[in-house]
Amino acid sequence: MLRMEPIEVLLVEDDQGDVELTLEVMSMSKLHVNISVAKDGIQCMDFLRKAAGYEDKPTPDIILMDLNMPKKDGRETLQEIKADPLLKMIPVVILTTSESNEDIVKSYTAGANCYITKPVGLEQFATIVAGIENFWFTIVKLPSKLL
Repeated sequence: MLRMEPIEVLLVEDDQGDVELTLEVMSMSKLHVNISVAKDGIQCMDFLRKAAGYEDKPTPDIILMDLNMPKKDGRETLQEIKADPLLKMIPVVILTTSESNEDIVKSYTAGANCYITKPVGLEQFATIVAGIENFWFTIVKLPSKLL
């Protein structure tokens, strides 16, 4: 069954190519998906806390986050999200180039809901993004917004 209200996604990614490809793949969806982009962990936290010009932005239903970003990386940002009682229920999918077992273990320990390693090729990356969309937006039951 298709969801009627828009799905709010916060993409936390500093690689413009990955941002553009993710936006392109999700724009082809049969679902109504609104995507906001933060370039680093500082922008992400401002967005989530509705600060620094993000006061009118919607609370995301899900966060797709890279680990390796400037200023504040995804590891720190994930810990901060999951430590905040108002934000910790938002699912966070780590979408990164890191295949490090240490990063995988630390991400799940910090509360990541899923860890996906980005493939090298564009076609494979598009397949991964479509798979994320299918699983998280049509199969998984996301919590109702509390904020």
